[in-house]
Amino acid sequence: MCGIVGYNGLLDAKEILLKGLEKLEYRGYDSAGIGLCTEDGVAVFKEKGRIADLRSIVDEEAAATMGIGHTRWATHGVPNQLNAHPHQSASGRFTLVHNGVLENYHHLQDEYLSGVQLKSDTDTEVLVQLVEKFVEDGMATEEAFCHTLTLVHGSYALALLDAEECDTIYVAKNKSPLLVGVGEGFNVVASDAMAMLQVTDQFIELHDEEVVIVRKDSIVIKKLDGTVVERAPYTAELDMSDIEKGTYPHYMLKEIDEQPGVVRKIVQNYEDEEGNLVIPSDIANALHDADRLYIIAAGTSYHAGLVGKQYFEKMAGIPVEVHISSEFGYNMPLLSEKPFFIFISQSGETADSRQVLVKIKELGHPILTVTNVPGSTLSREADYTLLLHAGPEIAVASTKAYVAQVAVLAIVAYVEAQAKGKALDFDLKAELGIVANNIQTIVDHKEDMEHVAADFLETTRNAFFIGRSIDFYLSLEGALKLKEISYIQAEGFAGGELKHGTIALIEDGTPVFALITQKEVSLNLRGNVKEVTTRGANACIISMEGMEEPGDTIVLPPVHPLLTPLVSVVPLQLISYYASLARGCDVDKPRNLAKSVTVE
Repeated sequence: MCGIVGYNGLLDAKEILLKGLEKLEYRGYDSAGIGLCTEDGVAVFKEKGRIADLRSIVDEEAAATMGIGHTRWATHGVPNQLNAHPHQSASGRFTLVHNGVLENYHHLQDEYLSGVQLKSDTDTEVLVQLVEKFVEDGMATEEAFCHTLTLVHGSYALALLDAEECDTIYVAKNKSPLLVGVGEGFNVVASDAMAMLQVTDQFIELHDEEVVIVRKDSIVIKKLDGTVVERAPYTAELDMSDIEKGTYPHYMLKEIDEQPGVVRKIVQNYEDEEGNLVIPSDIANALHDADRLYIIAAGTSYHAGLVGKQYFEKMAGIPVEVHISSEFGYNMPLLSEKPFFIFISQSGETADSRQVLVKIKELGHPILTVTNVPGSTLSREADYTLLLHAGPEIAVASTKAYVAQVAVLAIVAYVEAQAKGKALDFDLKAELGIVANNIQTIVDHKEDMEHVAADFLETTRNAFFIGRSIDFYLSLEGALKLKEISYIQAEGFAGGELKHGTIALIEDGTPVFALITQKEVSLNLRGNVKEVTTRGANACIISMEGMEEPGDTIVLPPVHPLLTPLVSVVPLQLISYYASLARGCDVDKPRNLAKSVTVE
């Protein structure tokens, strides 16, 4: 959610920080700020709204070669200038930015800061005031910083400036992502490597409960007990061109268009020299030993997991449970004797999933993370990782990552099915090639989806998506896409459940998007369409070639029945995009949402 940047070097810190924050805009935020270590102390500039609003108030004459910056997504205190980061101590000596949530900040405030008048409503300000209090009690800054962290319960990624040490940034993390970037004559801090690719591609991963002393010519990593840790940097394999919109008006549209290439790239990365689809042998062996799979995910990744369940059960014959991560961690079901856990996360930083992963590690069960980001927290802490190879996804609404997740899960299930000697009547590699071509056909005719959005969604306040079998899972994803970027109230339902209550919501003109890609339930779903149209619904039928009937709104090019989610999701993405555009919404950065959900 929130983003952190920091720079300590020889160049103008102000512009580097602002550009870094601009690269973090995709994560979601409602305010932003920077703190610059100048000759006259730390100058803080912060503002509600976009980075452009922050730029407009930053003093162009403020000269500094060291500073920190932040984009905030409100958790404690409303989005406003006062609650924006950075926060400063009472004297102004210490300046701090923070990602995460402090669970015991009220207790710390009552115990240590009874005489300090806080200026904001945030949990973060308590931290910076504690550091100053402990320094006033006689501690050095590093000691006070570390002592404060020993008192804190919760998640944090922190960067601290001391106006009396304008050569050092104090950094720490626990449960929230943070990296230190390495350069010649400078070093940087970032919650996402993309923020600082402008100056370096060399980054050091930080682990939980580590403190880092960042100077322009040195980086020292320590545990909270003072033990020094040595860790080499890695190269961030990101192309700056991948994170630019180019000629596209929005990242979301660019990422939808990239989906055929993503499918092809996945096939290339999961085939051996003979052209056979494979996964690493250690993962295959661990999977083969399991008696049940548990897929843990949230949001769009959860919907991909539901599709993955179909693949593992129907192809490989392995029973699968799919769970919402925020629920599983606090309401864990009875597990099988030999469970195998699969965590799905685009960013690899999803806090809901990480709290589950920590508990599963304690139980000693094998864990696989399927993610788009190598070196991310969920990847680093799992036993195994499979990458999506989708390239950076910037738009908050996930599109190409969903397609990548479904494709990778299909490959894993297919490889396991072959290992078990299951009789499969199709060549997945060839079928994925057909999928890529058919996605290309759809995106090449995206103007058709623009017309659908105008016809069905121009003025509506709500919409419904219905499907059966695997199409039901797609109805959930279609509804999520529409609601998150257009703010239209949208819900996905199993077609057969309509008469059990939800049909009461149908009114004259209510848009109902009906997915028909599974032959064995196609007639059942058409019966459900009749039920809603009889009651005044405006039905948009999206069918697959071979199951179409006159009057269907969209007919999709055919693919293997198990792989229809890879194709049928694309028109739903495009319809949502054009509905959002028509309503004047911020397509890439919808209100109240963040790309990486790094707090529970």
